[in-house]
Amino acid sequence: MKKTDITRVIMKPGKASPRGNTDWARLDALSNEEIVAEALSDPDAKPLTPEQLARMRRVSRVKALRQRLGMTQEAFALAFHLPITTLRDWEQRRSKPDAPARALLLAIERDPDAMKRLLAEPTA
Repeated sequence: MKKTDITRVIMKPGKASPRGNTDWARLDALSNEEIVAEALSDPDAKPLTPEQLARMRRVSRVKALRQRLGMTQEAFALAFHLPITTLRDWEQRRSKPDAPARALLLAIERDPDAMKRLLAEPTA
């Protein structure tokens, strides 16, 4: 494991340091080997083995988008006029969105509020 493979906390000038009891100076002073040794010694956060990593599956982009918007499947399907069964199939990778659906999902990703307004049912 390299230092570049580690999640970093970016602290911007003028912003408060993250909460907690982290000794940031000690962490910055660690070598790559010490980082690996620290990670391996933590019983609650052991690094995954290559075999475990190979068994893992990525979350579908559609599901990640829906979760990032904080919406349930039902709310997402209703807001964007999608059949819920289709949404579930995309999230569970049983099928893939076709070109028009990918365009809709890209528009939702770029500006979800505008897409909700555009697709909202007329009130009058």
